[in-house]
Amino acid sequence: MRCAFGKSAIPGLFSQTLTLTSVPRPSRDVEKGKVIVEVAVVGLNPADYKLAEAGFVARLQLPFPKTLGTDFSGTVVAVGSDITDIKPGDNVLGRMFPFNSAGSLSEYVVASYDDVAVISKTVTLEQAAGAPTVAQTAYQTLAPVVQAGDKVFINGGSGGTGTFCIQIAKALGCHVTVSCSTTKVALCRELGADEVMDYKKTDILEALQSGGSKYAVAIDNVGNLNLFGSADKFLLPGGLFRLVGAPSSLSTAWKLGYNLLASKYLPVFLNGSKNTFNAYITKNSHEDLAQIAALMAEGKVRTVVDSVFQFSDVLQAYERLGTGSSTGKVLVHVRENLGL
Repeated sequence: MRCAFGKSAIPGLFSQTLTLTSVPRPSRDVEKGKVIVEVAVVGLNPADYKLAEAGFVARLQLPFPKTLGTDFSGTVVAVGSDITDIKPGDNVLGRMFPFNSAGSLSEYVVASYDDVAVISKTVTLEQAAGAPTVAQTAYQTLAPVVQAGDKVFINGGSGGTGTFCIQIAKALGCHVTVSCSTTKVALCRELGADEVMDYKKTDILEALQSGGSKYAVAIDNVGNLNLFGSADKFLLPGGLFRLVGAPSSLSTAWKLGYNLLASKYLPVFLNGSKNTFNAYITKNSHEDLAQIAALMAEGKVRTVVDSVFQFSDVLQAYERLGTGSSTGKVLVHVRENLGL
């Protein structure tokens, strides 16, 4: 048997609709391309509950009932006959596709091959569980477009994605400038940031403009779409501005649409841009997860852990995440006696 949180019949506040449900344990007779994992730790993401709480929009996008959670780590129980590089007993990190009914807050998950990658025994299950979504996002937004020596600006360096953006950019040989609050400056420097802008004390846009056009890539983890309007003044010609995550309101959605169109179609004299703007959505990739697992094994990147909760305390874990003040990842132990 396995237990899954988040089996609510209708979308709504997860604190009111979240239930603990028992369902049959997955059969070890697994189909091709699939991996059965006994979950050890789950890493929480704001999208886990924001999607479920989106009312009518959630009904259009998600199947209900739905198990919450996307990120996880655990031990492989069985694999499809076509999978040769993952075997029972391996520890893995993984990410369930967020728009499916199956989530990671379960004792067992049936994941696709692209959803998982093997991790070294030297990497703890806690460290692994906090990485899949945010590390994959950071890797996919940076690795295909930067070269060693490039200067990168990261707006929002202390959140889950930001902390991995810093580390992965440094691992790729980039010079990294980030923004964060006063209390997070030390953390960003510890993770490798070369320059840190404290938005409590500094006008970020003014500071960027005064430095001239020097950044090859800007990653916006905050959603400050006004930055792109002035990107020509701090990005190199042809530079890339990437917004991570979906807009949180109709006004930001409108700005997002305008920026996408202006970047692609408007000439400079009609308020177009010399730079490229795009909004990035994370895609599951076995190869990318394997690269992240390798970087973690080499000690080049790590998960910054804010707090750890037990499976029975998942509501408190989401409440902690919902404060918006967590530093790094909020984790949930699904399996007891992990020895972590």
